[in-house]
Amino acid sequence: MLRRASVQIFRQAVRYCSADQNLSLEKSINRVQLLGRVGQDPVMRQADGRNPVTIFSVATNEMWRTGEGEITSMGDVSQKTTWHRVSVFKPGLRDVAYQHIKKGSRVLVEGKIDYGDYVDKNQIRRQATTIIADNIIFLTDIMREKS
Repeated sequence: MLRRASVQIFRQAVRYCSADQNLSLEKSINRVQLLGRVGQDPVMRQADGRNPVTIFSVATNEMWRTGEGEITSMGDVSQKTTWHRVSVFKPGLRDVAYQHIKKGSRVLVEGKIDYGDYVDKNQIRRQATTIIADNIIFLTDIMREKS
């Protein structure tokens, strides 16, 4: 009887550990790709003893036709612009972004989305959504912009 109880406890322990291990092996993805234009020249900020960060905004546009009928029919074109805040922490990428990205540049930003909050200057708690960039592809020719 004691042996039987020991076996049951052992099996439950194995099931618990296996279930716990499966959860730790579960994969998830937090990836964002934005293709758009930069809304302002980047700024570099550094908070008390923290690593500097380059911050800029990217505008993406969504367009659609309103009206009834087939896709080829003429209708009013509507557009929605969405602004995204991008933060670059990677040292090499942060510096290149700060030096070469300018207002109006076309970029492809790859990274992850981050939700956070902060207290503004009026002591009001605000929520912020930020894209943490880990790769930026410059689609505007840097040399053409300088001339």
